[in-house]
Amino acid sequence: MKDNLQAAPASRSVLASLPLPHGKRTRLWRLLYGHGPRNGTLLVLPLDQGLEHGPTDFFPHPPAVDPAYQFALAEAGGFSAIALGIGLAEKYMAGHCGRVPLILKLNGKTNIPSDAEATSPLFASVEDAVRLGADAVGYTMYVGSPRQHDEFRQFEQVRRDCERYGMPLVLWSYPRGSAINARGGTNTLYAQDYAARVALELGADIVKLHEPNDSVANVPPPYDKLQEDAAARCARVVRSAGRTMVLFSGGEKNDDDEAVLRKVEFYMQSGASGVMFGRNMWLRPFDQAVALTRRVHDIMARYPR
Repeated sequence: MKDNLQAAPASRSVLASLPLPHGKRTRLWRLLYGHGPRNGTLLVLPLDQGLEHGPTDFFPHPPAVDPAYQFALAEAGGFSAIALGIGLAEKYMAGHCGRVPLILKLNGKTNIPSDAEATSPLFASVEDAVRLGADAVGYTMYVGSPRQHDEFRQFEQVRRDCERYGMPLVLWSYPRGSAINARGGTNTLYAQDYAARVALELGADIVKLHEPNDSVANVPPPYDKLQEDAAARCARVVRSAGRTMVLFSGGEKNDDDEAVLRKVEFYMQSGASGVMFGRNMWLRPFDQAVALTRRVHDIMARYPR
C-alpha cells in the first residue's frame, strides 16, 4: 500500500466524467483517492451482518462480535471505508474518525420474516450521516419484491436528501421476493443484470452486486438462451450499471487465500470499481486478515480508474 496521497490524473479519474455537485465530488474523492488503494478503486469493509443475519455470523470467530475488531481492521488494512449502521457508528467510531471513512447504512432488516415480500425500512437519515462525518450513505433496495413500490418511494426521499447534502449514495441492489424466485432466483444473470440497471436508473453513485451464476432455469427470455462464461456475465452487469460504479460482493468466508485473490483479479478485470469484503476478512485472525488485505491492495493497484 502507498502511504503518499496521490490524485489520479484528470484524464484518468473516474470522477472526471461524472456530473457531480462539489460535496459529492469531494467525498467520493476521499473514498477513491484519499483512502484504500487510492487509485480510483474501492475496498469496502461492511459490518451489517449482525442485523441482516443475526449474531450467528460471528460464531466462527468470536473476537469479531466486537465492532472494535472491524474498525481496527479497516484502519490497519487500509480500507476505503467501513459500512455499518448508526448504532455501531455512534458507539465505536470515535477513535477512528478521519482515519476510517464511513458509509452509513440507512436501512435494513432482520432475516426472521420470509423474503417473499422483502422490504427494508429506514432507521437513519442522510442528516445523521452528515452529523457523523460520513463520506457516503448506503441503502438496500430489494429489486423485484412485491413491496418495491414502497422501496422506490422511500429511496426517492433518500436520493433527494443526498443531493441536498452533497452525499454519495451506495445502493445494495439485491433481487429478492416471490417474483424473483419464480424467475430463476436472486443470483441469476437476469436478476443481477436487472439490479445493476435499476441502480443506474434510480440515481445511485455506486452499486453493490453479486456475481451472476450460470443458471438459466426459469429465467425470462432472452436470458434463458444466453450462454456466456463468468467473465462475460460480470462484464455485462458492469455495462448495465453504466456510470454507476460497481462493487462486487466478496461473499462468505473462503479459507483459500489464493482463491479469494483470484476472485478479486477476476472482478477487476470485468470492469468493476472494487470489492466489498466482510466475512471473508473479519472472520480471519487479525494479522491474517491484514496480510490478505495488503495482497488485495497489490492486485487493485494494477487497475487504476
